[in-house]
Amino acid sequence: MGILETLKNAWKAQDLRKKILYTLFIILVFRIGSNIPVPFINADTLAAFFNGSTGSNVGETLLGYLNMLSGSALSSGTVFALTIQPYINASIIIQLLTIAIPALERLQRDGGEEGRKKISQITRWVTVAIGILQGLGFYMILKNANALKTYDNGGYDFLVAFTVVAVLVAGSCLVMWLGESVNENGIGNGISIILFASIVSRGIDFVMYLGVEIVSGRWYMVPIVLVLAVAMVVAIVFMDTAERRVPIQYAKRQVGRRVYGGQNTHLPIKVCMAGVMPIIFTFAIVNLPATIAAFFPNSGFASGVKNYFSQTTPLYMIVTFLLIIAFNYFYLSIQYNTVEIANNIKSNGGTIPGIRPGKPTSDFIHKTVNRVTLSGALFLGVIAVLPYIFGVIFPGSSNLALGGTSVMILVSVALETVKQLESQMIMRNYKGFLE
Repeated sequence: MGILETLKNAWKAQDLRKKILYTLFIILVFRIGSNIPVPFINADTLAAFFNGSTGSNVGETLLGYLNMLSGSALSSGTVFALTIQPYINASIIIQLLTIAIPALERLQRDGGEEGRKKISQITRWVTVAIGILQGLGFYMILKNANALKTYDNGGYDFLVAFTVVAVLVAGSCLVMWLGESVNENGIGNGISIILFASIVSRGIDFVMYLGVEIVSGRWYMVPIVLVLAVAMVVAIVFMDTAERRVPIQYAKRQVGRRVYGGQNTHLPIKVCMAGVMPIIFTFAIVNLPATIAAFFPNSGFASGVKNYFSQTTPLYMIVTFLLIIAFNYFYLSIQYNTVEIANNIKSNGGTIPGIRPGKPTSDFIHKTVNRVTLSGALFLGVIAVLPYIFGVIFPGSSNLALGGTSVMILVSVALETVKQLESQMIMRNYKGFLE
């Protein structure tokens, strides 16, 4: 009810209404592009390859995961088949390189607005490079799956390859621009909004699944699935907003004739600070063996992956669970600098009650973050593994579009967008109060 009330109030403000309409227009453009086919691709053959009709086990590979994030655009061979993935990968790579390369770190930390523009420009070029690599890889998959239309063209294979890759890369760059335009003129984070639109477009699969269960006589699955979905949403909302508040006291200090400080505040440490990123990193790793096996279907390696590391095996679930915990700590180690936070508190005359300033404060914050992170990491691991456990308990529901990653992204984006709307409305009300 709070979300509906926020949207209703935001719609009354003319400038916010324009931003909402602009965001909806961008989503419409994205969905239109997600249904325009790429030239030379046989959509029926490609769809059969992805759904396993040809004997391929694509659903358990990295391709199946990317297809889920693309809203089935990848399996349809459309212009936006690569969606926002190259841009996400480029952003992650540049983010990691800013830690490894001092020049990039200085550019991000001390470059100001100009430095951020240069980082954004580098990210765009890396996006193009990754898009070309992914486009070439997808073309090879199309060729191996016989999903390219054949013509008696007498040596025009290069032209076909160039056309397919160029259209895919161009579509990826256009999606990148759509996401950035949402950041500038719309509501919410552009990347998140596009991912949200992609996943929501697969909602028809969820409805069709429930319909099939009813027709097949397994009507009891409907309330079970709905209760599980609601429970996941409630748990994600609770954990997404949960935080540990470290109290901070600021001493009074006089600057000229003014007295500053003398107040009590807190340092918020979110339980799920890393968000959905550890799950994305994990699935990119755990799905690699099945992806490699898909290229060698008759090999012993493929047989071993199928028997011991498929999505229904305990080993796959355990490795997924442990990797999510590991990536949670890794992502926080590069995002949360406890030494810098402790120095900022000290420089502003603040202290944590009972903790000395400097290194003891840094150590205390570090230990607190580690304890809080463990709770968030365990929760993310359960959310990610739960759909696979559900598929083992109830055979025939393994293809259910109720992945923990999907639900996590949907709920997180919805909460993030509503918070942004609320903050902008508070700014407008505050301005009106001053006037």
